[in-house]
Amino acid sequence: MNSWEVVYTESAENDLRDLYEYIAFSLLEPAIAKKQARRIIDAIAKLDKLPLRFRVYETDPWKSKGLRVLPVDNYLVFYLAIETHKTVAVIRIMYSGCDVERQLQND
Repeated sequence: MNSWEVVYTESAENDLRDLYEYIAFSLLEPAIAKKQARRIIDAIAKLDKLPLRFRVYETDPWKSKGLRVLPVDNYLVFYLAIETHKTVAVIRIMYSGCDVERQLQND
């Protein structure tokens, strides 16, 4: 089985940094922040194998674009599997309790 390349957009990198900083500095839990970020990074890394196994987001226009959702604890990783390039592009990482629709519309 061939591996896919996994890449992060700037927005996804910022999301990961923001969630780490919120947990570490606002909630004053740096050890938990590190573990949470590591779980997300590890789950994303596994997208190099079978990236199409997670569901397509159910709302258009994202559904028609093939945006997929990987749940990790209380977070959602949104990504595109670009089959022609065997590339997974991580678009956003969001807390599942936020207004996902609004956040996606801002992109």
